[in-house]
Amino acid sequence: MTLKGKVALVTGSTSGIGLGVARALAAEGADIMMNGFGAPAEIERETAAIETEFGVRTGYSGADLSSGAGVRQMVADAIAALGQVDILVNNAGIQFVAEIVDFPEDKWDAIIAINLSSAFHGIKAAAPGMKERGWGRIINTASAHGLVGSASKSAYVAAKHGILGLTKVAGLELANTGVTCNAICPGWVLTPLVEKQLQDRAARNGTSVEQEKLALLAEKQPMLQFTTPAQIGALAVFLCSDGAKTITGAPISMDGGWVAG
Repeated sequence: MTLKGKVALVTGSTSGIGLGVARALAAEGADIMMNGFGAPAEIERETAAIETEFGVRTGYSGADLSSGAGVRQMVADAIAALGQVDILVNNAGIQFVAEIVDFPEDKWDAIIAINLSSAFHGIKAAAPGMKERGWGRIINTASAHGLVGSASKSAYVAAKHGILGLTKVAGLELANTGVTCNAICPGWVLTPLVEKQLQDRAARNGTSVEQEKLALLAEKQPMLQFTTPAQIGALAVFLCSDGAKTITGAPISMDGGWVAG
């Protein structure tokens, strides 16, 4: 258990990618501070399952990540509950799709706040403690859309490009402190949200879910396979390991070849 004694704060970790990352870090012994939306009973079930399965401590903060004050409160909650923050995974994100000329300004503001600004506020709040202890790992969930664009996703693409810029700057500033900052850039990930979208597409088009999976993947990815949250979690574990101690400021693609062409 290579992360025994470390504390990981994972935003957006009550489902999907964040939950996969939280479980992977817990499997290596890290105590986990969770954050995200969901029914209280379901969140309690997930935190209890992580504690029981992996023998680690857990906590939960429902702080609002759309404001700097909310992010600072979340980091403070983690420190109060688990003692410190050694690993920060900025994963929380929202999406809205529309062409720029029709894009609601409030949706733009919300996506930039949660997908980009919350990572800045989280790093600002957590990095000083990491520097004092001489060890820390910051992992930002970016996207293939941090490297390339897609129509009708202006705010999401802008935020994910911004996350990569923030990752590079943090990597430079923290280079000799024992703290690294990297970004994972997934392509299509089979999360509960995507599974629901596939079911809806199949019902609408009179096709099967398997047909819709292949159609969706083929739009962008040469490799016609979804990445799983567990696989992203495995990459996050590697980035926390000694083997990755000189990887910093890097965007790491896990996208089935999406940006290779």
